[in-house]
Formats: sequence, structure tokens, C-alpha cells
Amino acid sequence: MVPSLTYDERMPSTTSPRPRFISRYLGGVRLLGSGLRMWLTDPRIMLMGAIPALIVTAVYLAGIVALASNIDGLAAWATPFADDWDETGRTVVRAVASLAMLAAALLVFVYTFAAITLAVGSPFYEKISRKVEERLGGIDSPVEVPFWRGAGRGLVDAVRVLATTLVIAVVLLVLGFIPVIGQTVVPVLGATAGGWLLALELTGFSFEARGLDGSAKRRALGVDRARTLGFGMATYLVFFIPFAAVVIMPAAVAGGTMLARSATGTATGTREVSPAG
Repeated sequence: MVPSLTYDERMPSTTSPRPRFISRYLGGVRLLGSGLRMWLTDPRIMLMGAIPALIVTAVYLAGIVALASNIDGLAAWATPFADDWDETGRTVVRAVASLAMLAAALLVFVYTFAAITLAVGSPFYEKISRKVEERLGGIDSPVEVPFWRGAGRGLVDAVRVLATTLVIAVVLLVLGFIPVIGQTVVPVLGATAGGWLLALELTGFSFEARGLDGSAKRRALGVDRARTLGFGMATYLVFFIPFAAVVIMPAAVAGGTMLARSATGTATGTREVSPAG
């Protein structure tokens, strides 16, 4: 018998004291661990889900290597005002510019990786999401999303996330130059923003199967923001580990499905309720 996936699907109740933020946050982190168990229970489908992640990772790494190989020229192009400075000042300014460009590229990689990978491997990840739904009790009257509609949604989401990411990356890089704040507050803000974006992307298949998207999805996840951020930020931090994203991506889709079930009040064996309810 295939072991079942277990997790706490209970939402904060209005008839009992609201759990502390930290306990809900850790509950979200545990969802990623529950998703990782899929590698033990169904390694074949998880391996299929790792293939699109591997392809996107290879493309992104090629881009980062190309950027690193030409970083000196790009830094000089971005700082023409330093051409007439003394060698020490010019070197320092361009070193800072080089680091800023590499940091921005890394942020874009992490922020957009999920959206691009989900668009590339949509059929695989949708199958993983459906598997998790079935193991946890299924969905009442699931909405069937045509392939081309799903692929189009993935492409639109990827473009939207890329645009949002570029704005966030620029703001965080500017703030990063502020002493103390740049080394303490900015990394937390980056992880929070990145975690929220990842949670939105990774729950997409499950919400679509319920006929929910856009603002309805954001409202549902916002009901238990602590759990949403716990799951998203844990995934965000793991993505910084070299090649970990390849292994984590299928597990993150599984965890995102569990998060969506929780956000919509869907517990195993019980009737599903809408986010507004």
C-alpha cells in the first residue's frame, strides 16, 4: 500500500484562540516536507516533474555563466562616469556594480524559476497536483482546464512575475546599499516577497481545478498568511542551494496543492467550502 500524505489542514477557527503566527508559519514549512515525501511514495512521477526543472536550471545557469564572463565590460558600460576617476575609485565602483548585477541576476533566477518551470512542465506538474488531490480526498466537481488555456496562463504568469521581479530586485538592490538595513532588513524583505510569489505560483494548479484564480487565489492564501509565507519562504530559501531546485520543484508543487486545499477549507473526506465562506 502506498503511504498516504498527512498534514494539518485545519484553518484558524473564529471560535477558538487564533494559533500564534510562529506555529502557523512552521505549519507552512512542514508542507514542503510533506511534499518531499512524494519522492518516497511515487518516485516515478516526481522524476518526471524534475525533468522540466532540470532543463530550466540548465538554461538559467548558462545565462549566469554568460553574465559572469562579461561582467567587467557590463560594469564599465554601466558606470561611464567613473572613466576619469583614479584607478582605486574606478575599481571599487565597478566591483560594486558587478556584484549588484550578479545579485540582481540571482534574484531574478529565484523569483522567476517556478513560473517558468511550471509553464514548461505544465502537464507533469498538473499530474502531480491531481495525484495529491486524489490521495487527500479529491475535489468536488473539479474544473477541467484545456491544455492550451493552462499553457497560456503559465506564460502570462511568467511574464507578470518577471515584471514584478525586476521592480522588486531594483528596489532591494538600492536598499541593500543602506548600512545595517541592507544587511538585515533587506534579505528578510526579499525572502518575504519571494516566498509570497512562489506560493501564488505553486498553488495555481489546485486553485484552477476549483475554478479560482487571480484575486480569489490571493484572498484565499491571505486568510492564513503565516502558513502561506512559511511554505513559500522555505521553498524560496531552498532554491538558493545549487541544483536543489531540480529536486524540490516537484515536491513544492505537491506542497502547494496541500496549501491550496487548506486555504479553501478542503479537508480529507469533508465537503469543500469557498474562500469567501
